[in-house]
Amino acid sequence: MGRSEIDKMIQELKKLGTGGMYLNDFLHTWNKDDDEISAVFKTADILRSMRENNISTKAFDSGLGISLFRDNSTRTRFSYASACNLLGLEVQDLDEGKSQVAHGETVRETANMISFMADVIGIRDDMYIGKGHTYMKEVAAAVQEGYEDGILEQRPTLVNLQCDIDHPTQSMSDMLHIIHHFGGVENLKGKKIAMSWAYSPSYGKPLSVPQGIIGLFSRFGMDVVLAHPEGYSVMAEVEDIARENSVKSGGSYSRVDSMKEAFADADIVYPKSWAPFAVMEERTQLVEKRQFDDLGALENRCLANNAEFMDWECTEELMKTTRNGEALYMHCLPADISKVSCEKGEVAASVFDRYRIPLYKEASYKPYIIAAMIFLSKFGNPAETMEKIMGSGNNRIL
Repeated sequence: MGRSEIDKMIQELKKLGTGGMYLNDFLHTWNKDDDEISAVFKTADILRSMRENNISTKAFDSGLGISLFRDNSTRTRFSYASACNLLGLEVQDLDEGKSQVAHGETVRETANMISFMADVIGIRDDMYIGKGHTYMKEVAAAVQEGYEDGILEQRPTLVNLQCDIDHPTQSMSDMLHIIHHFGGVENLKGKKIAMSWAYSPSYGKPLSVPQGIIGLFSRFGMDVVLAHPEGYSVMAEVEDIARENSVKSGGSYSRVDSMKEAFADADIVYPKSWAPFAVMEERTQLVEKRQFDDLGALENRCLANNAEFMDWECTEELMKTTRNGEALYMHCLPADISKVSCEKGEVAASVFDRYRIPLYKEASYKPYIIAAMIFLSKFGNPAETMEKIMGSGNNRIL
């Protein structure tokens, strides 16, 4: 894709309403309208094409991108760092164990102290139901107050790098992968995606990936099927969002209790383990009450329950039942691969290996999605800003 194609995409970006994104946070996909979602995809494609054409994408001469990861991460951590660097921001990680947070510093104080020269704050807080999204809103309120009080020269915007409810950078990266795989967003209507629970020998995987998938993919006229064993339900309010989206988009949303039923004639399959909502709630309550000795018993109970559904595995036999036996296999990674990373897991080794390259491509969209979210939140006229960057004539590599 050359410069003329990039110019064409910039003209298409001009037609999209993005005013509501300017100086605002990106917390949940369902809080953004269709134009705003489309603008993220378009901006991500523009940034990727610019880099592929050796065109500098630096919109900032200085500034910080603050990262706060309260859970382990590889892909999202490096994607956020890559996104900030792509735009010209330097990343500074906030390690709460090495900060004054450990000495009782409040959220309001911390948020302002780290934001004097920050343009964006990326937060991952996904472990406890009712906590991650709440914390992000507290940080957002604190920096807004700091800006209004004249403490901060600019109000840093927030990007949700995964909370207890949604994982927007993941679901949007996944969707952009699908858009390119099927040759355009117009080709997604009527496509069936199976978002299925799968067995894992580990405990406590967040709900935000399956919730993010059904909350976003249902906007595109797709037939979205959520599959899980009894007791592994996700948040009811997110299912309500998926149903509402499906009605508006002309697609469908359904829930089944069989992996086989979900995979039948599916165009896309997404087998991924998650912890039951009730278990995540109980874990949160135990931590709040500081009943840490009871956490081990909860984990053992959850693992024993998982073991009852070890046949929920993405196998070659199941893949043969998908549309022409050629459904696109997806995963946010890392996957629990049977006989490789564990004895029995989410996916058979032969299936995973066959889709390894597409999986890596799926992951490769995330830096550009995050960069697009940042870009659209910091520039009120994103298309015009892109034109200025293009017109500067700066190469990424001299």
